[in-house]
Formats: sequence, C-alpha cells, structure tokens
Amino acid sequence: MRDLDVRQALYAKVLADHVRDPRTLVIPELGIWSGGARVDIAVVNGRLHGFEIKSDTDTLKRLPAQREVYNSVFDRVTIVCGSRHTDHLSDQIPDWWGLKIATLGQRGAVHFEDVRQPKKNPCIDPVSLAGMLWRDEALRILQQRGVKGIRSKRRLDLCKVLASHLEIDDLRDCVRAALKSRAGWRSDLQSTPRDDSLPLFSK
Repeated sequence: MRDLDVRQALYAKVLADHVRDPRTLVIPELGIWSGGARVDIAVVNGRLHGFEIKSDTDTLKRLPAQREVYNSVFDRVTIVCGSRHTDHLSDQIPDWWGLKIATLGQRGAVHFEDVRQPKKNPCIDPVSLAGMLWRDEALRILQQRGVKGIRSKRRLDLCKVLASHLEIDDLRDCVRAALKSRAGWRSDLQSTPRDDSLPLFSK
C-alpha cells in the first residue's frame, strides 16, 4: 500500500465533504516555515487541521522534525499510517494527535480505522503560526491594526510583532482567512511559493 493509495482514499472517504464545502479549503502539500516542511494535506475551515500520511512503504525518520513543525502551527493533527507503523507511533506522537490506521482490503480498497480522535493543540507557537503568512499579508494585518514603523521590517520581524500584538485566537483567524483568500488557490491545486525565499527561522 503506497502513499498515493492512502491519499486517494483519504480524499474519497474522509475529506470528501470538506472538498465539496465552499467554506473549506483543502490544500495538498502545504508548505510550512517557508517550505522548510510540508504537511501532506491541510484542511482550512474553522480550524487548521494537518493530515500526515505514513504508508507501509514510508519510514518514520522524518517524523520527529515534522512533529516539531506541526505542533507549532496546527490546531489539530491527524496521522494516517499503515499497519506496519502502528506499534512504533504511540511513543512518537503527542496524545492530542489523531491516529488513523490504513489497511488494504481483499478487493484492493483502502479502509481506515479510527484509533484516536484529534484534540485541540495546547502548544501553538504564535511566531511560527504567523510564519504561515506571506510578508505582504503580515504587513497588511498589522497596518489594519494601526501598527506603525514596520514597512521596512523583514518577514521574521513582522511575525514577531504580530505574535506580540494579537491574541492567539485572533492570529489563528487571520492566518486561516489569509490562506483562504490567496488568489489562484483551489482545493485540487498545490500551493505555490511566494517571494519569501529564505526559511523563516534561517536568521
């Protein structure tokens, strides 16, 4: 069972209602920290929910680094894994992550078993969350709130100012609204990079 098999089944069986919902954006391979990491599927509606796939042909080598990134920005995370990874995941993911087990049926269909439902992330990092924004988006949000002397600041500095000026729920709303409003984005298209060529935390 390959990553593609699991991904297609997720869209068909788990995310179908989200894909059809005009108020929800489903983004494959969403870049985080200026592309320093990518989550397999992100669902943006009243919350930001990341889905990470670890099929039977994948390894878990990247999971510790991915866990750090996902913990910093997502409201909820669900990991979808093949049965060969089940025994190795319990000690590697936080207890608020959801867990689905993907198995291959006799007729070749992928089936999902809900082992654990996702819960609210208790440890979102405001600066990292603000880093989901493009520079012009961060600048516009701050200007709308009357913050002065920021036009020449680099993106990381704008993110720090946002984190200090906005309550976390307000910041979450701003990030979700920005993701939904980006011109040219569709639920079936991969996000495209912008002018932020350097990773957010490179300096």
